[in-house]
Amino acid sequence: MAWKSYGLDRTAQQLVINAKKRDEKSLNQSYKMRMSVAYGLERFWGEHLRLKAKEPEKAEYWKATWDALAAIMKKAGVEIPNDAVNLNNVEQIQTMSDKLWQLDINDQRVALAVLTQLCDCIVWWTQRYKGEKS
Repeated sequence: MAWKSYGLDRTAQQLVINAKKRDEKSLNQSYKMRMSVAYGLERFWGEHLRLKAKEPEKAEYWKATWDALAAIMKKAGVEIPNDAVNLNNVEQIQTMSDKLWQLDINDQRVALAVLTQLCDCIVWWTQRYKGEKS
């Protein structure tokens, strides 16, 4: 079987460019994303909910990164839950959280490895594109 990059670097570059277009200050989230990977998929996914009400641009960056992870993993044959969730609907949040906790342990490990690399790429591109304002 041949190695496939799944376009992580290109995806990361586009995520950073899109974040920069929305609000350059949200680029600082790149470093927080990379650090949060160590806490697991559930916490990474939930961070966009925490930010949604007060810092929507930052929340959008986190959610876009999660969406990218789900798409990348799907190409690799691993289905990562990515349900639409309303911040005020506790049942939707619980259902999505349960799905993440119930992922096969090997799928979790692979997804975390891919997320780690994706975030490393995001940090790299952030360092290149970050302006004086951020």
